[in-house]
Amino acid sequence: MMDPKIGNIHEYSVSELAGVVKRTIEENFGLVRVRGELGRVTHAGSGHLYLDLKDAKAALSGVMWKGMAARLKIRPEQGMEVIATGRMTTFPGQSRYQIIIDSLEPAGAGALMALFEERKKKLEAEGLFAAERKKPLPFLPEVIGVVTSPSGAVIRDILHRLRDRFPRHVIVWPTLVQGEAAAEQIAAAIAGFNALPVDGDIPRPDVLIVARGGGSLEDLWCFNEESVARAAAASEIPLISAVGHETDTTLIDFVSDRRAPTPTAAAEIATPVRAEIISELLNKERRVVSAQTRAFEGRRTALIAAARGLGRPDDLLGPAVQQVDRASDRLRAGLRARLDRAATALAHLRLSSQLMARLSVDGRKRLDSFSLRFAASSRRVSEIFATRLDGAAKLLNALSYQNVLGRGYALVRNDAGDLIRRRSEAKEGASGEVEFSDGARAIVFGVVKGRPSAPKPRKRTKKRLTRSDQKSLFD
Repeated sequence: MMDPKIGNIHEYSVSELAGVVKRTIEENFGLVRVRGELGRVTHAGSGHLYLDLKDAKAALSGVMWKGMAARLKIRPEQGMEVIATGRMTTFPGQSRYQIIIDSLEPAGAGALMALFEERKKKLEAEGLFAAERKKPLPFLPEVIGVVTSPSGAVIRDILHRLRDRFPRHVIVWPTLVQGEAAAEQIAAAIAGFNALPVDGDIPRPDVLIVARGGGSLEDLWCFNEESVARAAAASEIPLISAVGHETDTTLIDFVSDRRAPTPTAAAEIATPVRAEIISELLNKERRVVSAQTRAFEGRRTALIAAARGLGRPDDLLGPAVQQVDRASDRLRAGLRARLDRAATALAHLRLSSQLMARLSVDGRKRLDSFSLRFAASSRRVSEIFATRLDGAAKLLNALSYQNVLGRGYALVRNDAGDLIRRRSEAKEGASGEVEFSDGARAIVFGVVKGRPSAPKPRKRTKKRLTRSDQKSLFD
């Protein structure tokens, strides 16, 4: 039998009960603020943000729709203490209640500072703050890259300050500087500038400035994100951080190569003052000119002193000039005399040529006559000498001793070749020779018949008969 009490209770379907619970929670908790620690944090591909708020005893699921999540000033992370403002509702599909978050903010500066200190210690332990990693800034960059919002006052202040100091070519990479998407855009801009080729169509900056105006800790929180700090540390281009005011400090300030207290100060750090450089150059130019003038004056004074020791040039060169003048006078007189002699010789030559012209005809006639007479005389002389030579030859032939030998006579000589005229000159036993008309025979003087023939006499040089010998043959 059914209990009467139970029979009076309204019977709900599951959907009806879920709807009643949903309306009850939404009516009683239409606007709530909940303080707690972030547990699970999920960024969905749709852009919605899902998270858990918890404390020591309970946990509450939360969701922030895409439009609200895009306007967040901080990036929610697990362990962060926050205050969520929104309305309570239920999710019937899973029989759970949750808070629809309209705004999310840190529970206080202390919580953000604790997170800041935690990240700072982590990056410092990795050596990203080391002084030896800092790159020197160029003295006068040709191109300056600026990462900031293109619509804020920061970029105008930077451009105005650069124009006053030293105008440079500026390339702006526009980014958000506040909100959840800001950190990702800033890190991408730093990496994008570094990815530009050196000789590309877009000039690669020589120095980077990451800048933002002042604001609260929550407003500047994107510059405390690890992705921004690591992108700044990895930059090969020297980087100047200029975030907030002088009292504001973010993680990018520790990893940058140089920190500027304000964006305007960053422009001053990046470039020198053109007027000061020109003034310094003019000052150095005056000093160089002054030093050179003093050096020249010293050398001029030393040269004048040395010139006094050398004496006057006229005293040194005077005698030599006089000798040159005398030699010039003698040369001039010699040339004049030489010209006079040459003129006289030329006149004589002209006169001689005229005389030779007049005498040439007579001389040629005389020469022809003389040639004829000389030829006739030569023939007569030749005939006379030929007749005389023929007579002398005949006389010589007649008087030659060879003709006498041909008539049966002979010549007797001793072994020395001397002519023997008398018997007493032929020593007994001495050798000699007898010359006939057709030759000579060896003989030994005083040899009788039956006695051995004398040895062959040695060959002697035949002496020619002198005129006295030939004459004695005929005496």
